[in-house]
Amino acid sequence: MPAPQRLEAMGFELPTGTDPQSIRKRIEAMEILLERSFRIPGVNFPIGLDAIVGLVPVLGEIVTTAMGAWIVWEARNLDMPRWKIWRMMGNVGLDAALGVVPVVGDAADFLFRSNTRNLRIVKKHLDKHHPATRVIEG
Repeated sequence: MPAPQRLEAMGFELPTGTDPQSIRKRIEAMEILLERSFRIPGVNFPIGLDAIVGLVPVLGEIVTTAMGAWIVWEARNLDMPRWKIWRMMGNVGLDAALGVVPVVGDAADFLFRSNTRNLRIVKKHLDKHHPATRVIEG
């Protein structure tokens, strides 16, 4: 069996395979990038590109919604049940709908982390149906 190809980006080594382990790593990397790649100095609160790029009216929401939708697309490649995919799409849709409202959308990016919720759904599915992908987090 050939070794899986990898993509190096922003300090992450991302696998390019279609196996559940590779998909999990890519989804985890995207969630970190979108939700907790930076810390607010002084309060040590994690934020990501979702909150930062979301400050740009319209275009910011389009970009972050597309990145969140990519997580759902990757989850679909795991053959997850349709109801889980719909739930994940609902999380991204709610985040996008809240993001359209000025000020409220910016606050929602800090409080409603759709990508973290979607990662949790994917992890539960993988832990149950593909236990070999489980990573012990320390």
